Amino acid sequence: MSKYLYLYRGPATPMDDMTPEQSAEAMEAWGQWIGRLGPALVDVGSPFGTRSSVADDGSSPEPGDLNGYSIVEAENLTAARALADKHPFLSEGKGRFSVEVFELVPM
Repeated sequence: MSKYLYLYRGPATPMDDMTPEQSAEAMEAWGQWIGRLGPALVDVGSPFGTRSSVADDGSSPEPGDLNGYSIVEAENLTAARALADKHPFLSEGKGRFSVEVFELVPM
């Protein structure tokens, strides 16, 4: 089994900007996904807050639209991708949001 990092990319609405109803709906969707994964979910992760970036020339380019992460455990990349089925971050259906999946390899 290997561990895989999910990076959430897209124009997500910060939780602080959601109505209580929107927040409750989002938390319910996340709870359902977490429940489906069970022990395959190694680290539920966290959303990202304020951000900045530094380039190799010392400049500060605009940071990307990464919004958070999770870590799952799966047999292979195909199985790790399958765990993203019905992921709440992918519910819009317009192609603006993605979950990027990276295998975490030992150093």
